[in-house]
Amino acid sequence: MDTLFDICVRILQIIGNVTGLGYKAANIWIFVIIHPLLTLYFYYLYRKYKKRFKNLKKP
Repeated sequence: MDTLFDICVRILQIIGNVTGLGYKAANIWIFVIIHPLLTLYFYYLYRKYKKRFKNLKKP
């Protein structure tokens, strides 16, 4: 498990260096801003399509 953590930290460090934000800022952008927004967006799409397909099944 430590190896996986180390790999993830290294990936965040690379992202931080490439973007010029640094490790901490990259971590905040990914896990505090981008991930929750994507989760809400996919939940919205799920509800939208669930409602659409529910209406199609009715005779």
